[in-house]
Amino acid sequence: MTKTKVIVAGPRGKMGSEALRMIARQDDLELAACLDWKNDGMLVKDIDGLPAFDARIYENVEECFQHVDADVLVDLTTPEYGYKHTKAALEHGIRPVVGTTGFTEEQLEELTRLAEDKQLGVVIAPNFALGAVLMMQFSKWAAKYFPDVEIIERHHDNKLDAPSGTAVKTAQLIQEVRESKGQGHPDEKETIEGARGADVDGMKIHSVRLPGLVAHQEVVFGASGQNLTIKHDSFHRESFMSGVKLAIDHVMKLDLLVYGLENLLE
Repeated sequence: MTKTKVIVAGPRGKMGSEALRMIARQDDLELAACLDWKNDGMLVKDIDGLPAFDARIYENVEECFQHVDADVLVDLTTPEYGYKHTKAALEHGIRPVVGTTGFTEEQLEELTRLAEDKQLGVVIAPNFALGAVLMMQFSKWAAKYFPDVEIIERHHDNKLDAPSGTAVKTAQLIQEVRESKGQGHPDEKETIEGARGADVDGMKIHSVRLPGLVAHQEVVFGASGQNLTIKHDSFHRESFMSGVKLAIDHVMKLDLLVYGLENLLE
């Protein structure tokens, strides 16, 4: 069996370490190396709490990509490093699977052009949980009939970006089928700035950050005499790994950038 060789960026993080455990369970995946901001030259198995891989850890991105034979980069870091890692991977012929959110439109456009020039696949997914992807798709369908909608997303208090990439992606999908409109009373006034949340094309997005949360979102639709709520909860980061594996399998067959896991589902 030919194995897909994977580099994982952010192996000590909660998502990165879960990705390592996922790779350890798969017969068709092989960990080639890890990217981290410390522990250069050490082996993954020498780090407490990580699976017993003999793969080396690199701090320098260029050194890693030049010396390691790899097919796919799985990046689960931050927007700043995720963008740098993705760009460098493409320049070295490695296909990125990225779970980092917070890229700017300009960065996405640049990465899209680079993927097309290199004819390499890229998958960037705001959320790898398949249930969350279905939640977004169901919300897009519902918005055709319930155009008054608000999004409430709740995440752990170490999340850096707000609103979440999932909430932004949900709003973008809804925009595709919903005419722009204001919601609430036309004379509504915030007595405390920000009380009504962020505004996206008339939709409101509310971000909650608290210890004990992982990743949760509800999309609330309102109409005369009724409400519809579409909700998804991730209680453990293992919930994202089936989507990461799906993206790894698909990115090997792509020659362009795909934004959103829903584009890989049949």
